[in-house]
Amino acid sequence: MRVPDSAAIWKHLNSPRRLFLIAGPCVIENEKLCRTVAASLVKTCKQLGIFYVFKASFDKANRTSGKAFRGPGIEAGLKTLAGIREEFGVPVLTDVHTEEQAALAGEVVDILQIPAFLCRQTDLIEAAVATGKIVNLKKGQFLSPQEMGRVAEKARLAGAEKILLTERGTTFGYNNLVADMRSIPILKAFGFPVIFDATHSVQLPGGGGDKTTGQREFAPVLAKAALAVGANGLFIETHPKPDEAMSDGPNMIPLGEMNATLKSLLKIFYAAQGRP
Repeated sequence: MRVPDSAAIWKHLNSPRRLFLIAGPCVIENEKLCRTVAASLVKTCKQLGIFYVFKASFDKANRTSGKAFRGPGIEAGLKTLAGIREEFGVPVLTDVHTEEQAALAGEVVDILQIPAFLCRQTDLIEAAVATGKIVNLKKGQFLSPQEMGRVAEKARLAGAEKILLTERGTTFGYNNLVADMRSIPILKAFGFPVIFDATHSVQLPGGGGDKTTGQREFAPVLAKAALAVGANGLFIETHPKPDEAMSDGPNMIPLGEMNATLKSLLKIFYAAQGRP
């Protein structure tokens, strides 16, 4: 199956009339997991008319514990992502943590993601932009939505034209985040498509002592609220068995629930546009 070119992908992401979804497992545990998730979501999104982008990380460089599983590394990880892209004909997104990773990943994936913790790293943003790929800038938990305008400006000054902005909650005391829905229209005012990260927004960072926990039951609730106030797309991590996942299991939505969840979310998306 053939993946749309960058211009076609951007057209879908920038369309106010079609919901798009960035979804997959938190980290590449193995190739089988990625293929299982991709196959299921490709089918569901095709049925619902949602534009789908597969996501997974080859390296989780910001785990709570130094002993936690980080992923297969960049070489094996990019090989898996390239395989998903080719087999299922879908755009692929992954996050990068260094300028070197950005250059290598830019040869394989369609969208490069700047992690929330690194969103103010100018050299990293410039390296991602230099690949010519679409860049997704995730709002740091330590930033207000207004401050993301400066982050977007860095990308623009580096030559970026295809920018996505993602809201993923703001630090609210210890081990908690709050998703302020005012951030959606504030971010949209910068002129780029805005994504709501439903599953990272329900994390309880470090809440498990040596690991992050979460409240996955609230992810669909916050996603509905974000769509109601104008979010263009959603970022959702999912896994066939979240409780057995090697990263972020407590906040991931079970893969078997994604069809019903997306149907419900699509109704909110259409209602916010005044469509039946």
